[in-house]
Amino acid sequence: MTEYVSTTPGLFPLPDWAKDDLSDLKGHQKHDLISGDEGEEISSVYEQARAEVIEGQQDAGLDRVVEGQLRWDDMLAHPLAVHDAVETRGIVRYYDNNNFYREPVVSGDLEFSGDVAGELEAAAELTDDLQAVLPGPYSLADLATDEQYGNEAEFLGAIAEFLADEVDAFPDVETLFLLEPSLVENAPEDGADERASEAIDRVAAATDADVVVQPYWGALEEKVYAHLLDADIDAVGFDFVSNQDDNLYNIQEYGAPADISLGLADGQNTLVEDPEAIRDRVDWVEGQLPVAEFETVYLTTNTETFYLPYAKYEEKLAVLAEAADLAEVTVA
Repeated sequence: MTEYVSTTPGLFPLPDWAKDDLSDLKGHQKHDLISGDEGEEISSVYEQARAEVIEGQQDAGLDRVVEGQLRWDDMLAHPLAVHDAVETRGIVRYYDNNNFYREPVVSGDLEFSGDVAGELEAAAELTDDLQAVLPGPYSLADLATDEQYGNEAEFLGAIAEFLADEVDAFPDVETLFLLEPSLVENAPEDGADERASEAIDRVAAATDADVVVQPYWGALEEKVYAHLLDADIDAVGFDFVSNQDDNLYNIQEYGAPADISLGLADGQNTLVEDPEAIRDRVDWVEGQLPVAEFETVYLTTNTETFYLPYAKYEEKLAVLAEAADLAEVTVA
């Protein structure tokens, strides 16, 4: 019988009180963003906020709980932006939206950092249902600039090794979501698509947790999707908010792993979906697919939720949890 798991791809909005406190403590300039060596006062605010968002997920009834990535001022570029071998330079647009991040320029060897592992260690003290979140290697390389490795293939390999070393230091987690919007937004060309799959495979091999690769803002090109299925991962995510038809086509034409992640709630729109409507969308998607039954179906927002006001983000969590419960009841 299919298990329905409610979760999110992380990168939550800060609670309003934390946003106000950090505005006073950090300032608003580029040099005020997180660098990995923040002082005790700033760290304390993030610790309290982390505890709040974890408790909020538990209260909402989510099956997987994320740390929240509240320190990630640079969104998916964060693991590089706080690295000693990386220089952050000008502000650049975060994909095709109105958010910006510091350009991470890699100018030295990407050795182990432990920054994300430290966040997860703190979160593991507060929940037994922990899900880790990382940028996928292709997206992280796409968001960065290389001044160390010399060519795209070497750079992607170095990013994959770096992320694998980080994953190896994680505490026990139930699931690892690798977020790969660049596979859609800046799709790899011939040859690079196979290397992207190999890089994802390298990161996935570093953990015994279930690994979900979550692209979003559209559907993968056919060859990119076919190569992604060659990676030793447990699930692929599909953004059914941004592109329904092409995502369905990929699954119908090429199949899918035994597990699947469905982005059915809009992570960027303040309109709060109805849980029954989400459940009906799950039924509809499953009815269109050639597989008899998935082992696990993850129900999630299609994108990160830091775009949302805090109160709306909380409502989205409750919707996902209730939709998963309704889907379980339907199956039973």
